Amino acid sequence: MTNTSEMTPPPAKSGGPFANFMRSTEIDPRLLGMVGALLLIWVGFHLYSAFFLGGGTFLTPRNLWNLSVQTAAIGIMATGMVLVIITRNIDLSVGSLVGVTGMVMGILQVEIMPAYLGIGHPAIWITAALAGIATGALIGAFHGWLSAYRDIPSFIVTLGGLMIWRSAAFLVANGKTISPVDETFALLGGGPYGAIGAVGSWIVGIIACAGVIYMILQGRQSRQKHGFVLRPMWAEYFMGMLGCGVVLGSVMVVNAYPWPIGILKQFYEKLGQEVPEGIFVSHGFAYPVLILAAVGVAMTILMTRTRFGRYVFAIGGNPEAAALAGINTRAMQVGIFTLMGALSGLAGVVASARLNSATNALGVGDELFVIAAAVIGGTSLNGGVGTIYGAILGALVMKSLQTGMVLIGFDTAVQNMVVGAVLVLAVWLDNTYRKRIK
Repeated sequence: MTNTSEMTPPPAKSGGPFANFMRSTEIDPRLLGMVGALLLIWVGFHLYSAFFLGGGTFLTPRNLWNLSVQTAAIGIMATGMVLVIITRNIDLSVGSLVGVTGMVMGILQVEIMPAYLGIGHPAIWITAALAGIATGALIGAFHGWLSAYRDIPSFIVTLGGLMIWRSAAFLVANGKTISPVDETFALLGGGPYGAIGAVGSWIVGIIACAGVIYMILQGRQSRQKHGFVLRPMWAEYFMGMLGCGVVLGSVMVVNAYPWPIGILKQFYEKLGQEVPEGIFVSHGFAYPVLILAAVGVAMTILMTRTRFGRYVFAIGGNPEAAALAGINTRAMQVGIFTLMGALSGLAGVVASARLNSATNALGVGDELFVIAAAVIGGTSLNGGVGTIYGAILGALVMKSLQTGMVLIGFDTAVQNMVVGAVLVLAVWLDNTYRKRIK
């Protein structure tokens, strides 16, 4: 007979309706805080632009669509930085890896491969993208090997990498800008043609909603199987509606942003037609956003459903105990830095494709945003704690701040000051939170 006392929720504890709601839904308070901060940033910048710049321009489909594209490269790298920081390491070289991998890909598809395959050959963009990711992985593995097997602190290794690989990017092309990249490759950076349109976005949204419902059902079945306490049914319904609401709301926003008239004229000129009167062509989700979503799902599965992920948390919690338990901590460190390098290469694909060129300045300062995104997302610099979704949300917070400051005309120096202050504040809040729960 099933022990029903283990299958039903415990009596509500004192603390008021909000505390009971948080316990029942099991929403991470830090996640709620990040969402609140994000909404405050969005509404604040929108109201500022409405009152002082003659019209609210932040909470518009155009700006939110551009914000999602701008977040993609930082978000991709932030998912890898979570693993690095969880294991009590740091990687300061990610911005330089974006630059050097972008330069490698640019030279391959502009100067080398067209001479053998011809301009526009379908193998060019695939080979270039794979080469960029592989280059990043190899550099990351080298960093991990130096840190793990030569006992050089990761801070020093990657600080050296920050300078070495940025200089290498300059030397590879003698400081030149390599452009334009392959047309198909450029689609990976977004833009009107680098998006899936309204129908494709609704299909993605429906699939994502089905995934949310499946995860909730699977989680409930798993709890029943192991005799764990179940969430109240109203909490399950609430989480399902919240997840699907966020997904479908995102679909509606990206579908509300139409192609500019210039792109419409260009598109219909190629078809030999006039632009139909009143035509509305939606952008839909951009490819970089879909790449970020795929990376987020894959990294979440890696961290929560695999032995590799369990080892990462074990090493971060207590490296000595993990080694005594038989975990090859050195090999794990090499693997983590290899993954971080590969993700930096993938971010280089998105960044160079979006810019439609490879420049030595590609990725400059990204290491600050990536580390800040991971820390703001709840990854502890003390190790052992971190989430992938938190890092992606942290990236969105950082890019929202930057976009809003650009929108209202703040200088770059002021932007960097704000980013630095936010990073310090995030670490202080994290330390305060952990002291309270101990």
